[in-house]
Amino acid sequence: MVDVSIVVPLYNEEDNVQLLHEAISNALADFRPSYEVVLVDDGSRDATFVRAAEVAERDGRVRIVKFRGNYGQTAAMAAGIQNARGDIIVTMDGDLQNDPLDIPRMVELIHAGHDIVVGWRRKRQDGGLRVFVSKCANRIMARLMGVAVRDSGCSLKAFRSMLIKQLPMYGEMHRFIPALSRLAGARLAQIEVRHHPRQFGVSKYGFSRIYKVMLDIVSIRILLSFVRRPMAWPRHMIVGITLLGLLSVAAAVWGGGLALPMLAIGVLWLSLALFLLGWAVIGQMLASLTGNVSGFASLGAKLSAQIKLGD
Repeated sequence: MVDVSIVVPLYNEEDNVQLLHEAISNALADFRPSYEVVLVDDGSRDATFVRAAEVAERDGRVRIVKFRGNYGQTAAMAAGIQNARGDIIVTMDGDLQNDPLDIPRMVELIHAGHDIVVGWRRKRQDGGLRVFVSKCANRIMARLMGVAVRDSGCSLKAFRSMLIKQLPMYGEMHRFIPALSRLAGARLAQIEVRHHPRQFGVSKYGFSRIYKVMLDIVSIRILLSFVRRPMAWPRHMIVGITLLGLLSVAAAVWGGGLALPMLAIGVLWLSLALFLLGWAVIGQMLASLTGNVSGFASLGAKLSAQIKLGD
C-alpha cells in the first residue's frame, strides 16, 4: 500500500529526469509515509523516456506512463492521477522549478484535515510576461468563480485521491481544480512554496496556452452559471429572441411583398426561443432530480455525494 503518489508530467525533459529523481529522493529521504513517483512521458521527442526508464530500473518506487503522442499537460496529469495508487496525490512539474522539499509540508496539511493544498510561488523565477499573464488569469478566475486562488498555475499541489480521481480534466482544466473543488465544499489550504529558475530544457509555455486558458475560463463560467440556475441563466436571451420573432411575424403580416421571407425569419426566431426554453426546463429538471436547485448544482452535488471530503 502506498501513502503518497507524486505525479510528474514530462515533455522533452531529458536533462531534468535524473536530477528530478535525485531531488525527490533527497527531499523525501526521511519521509515516514511510503511513496511512489509516477512519471508520465507526454510523447517526448528526445530521450526523456529512456532516462525515465533508467531511473525506474534503479528505483522500484518509480513507475512510468508513456503516451504515443503529445496530448498536453492536463492529459498527462490526468493519466498519472488515474494510475496513482496513493491515498494522497501530489502533482508537480518536471522542469526542476518546483521543489520537492515542499512536499512533506503539503502532506502534513492533508493529514491535518484539508482536502487540497495549493502551492503559491510568491517569488517566481520565470519571465516577466509569464508572471503578468498568470496574475491576470488568477484575478479573472477569482472574479468570475468567486474563489480566490493565489496561484492557480502552480503545478505543485496535493489532493486527497478520492477527490481528484472523481474530477474530469480537459484543456487546461488542472488549473481550475482547486477553485471548482472549493465551490463544492472541499477544504483548501494555500502555502508559499519555493520556485527555482529553469536550468535545462525549454519552457513549454506560450501564447497558445494563454489562449486555451482563457477559453477554459469562459467555458467554466458558462457551465457554472447554467448549473446553478438553469431556468434563469438564458432568460434574457429567450426574451430577446422571442421579441425578434414576434416583430418579424408582425412585419410579415403588414409588410406587403416581404411577407413570406419575414414570416420564415420570424418562425426561425420563435423556434430558437422554444429550443432554449426546452433546454432550460430540462436543465432545471435534472438539477431538481439531483436535489440541488439552490446549491452548486450538478457538479457540486456530484462531488458532495461521491466524495467524502475529509475524514
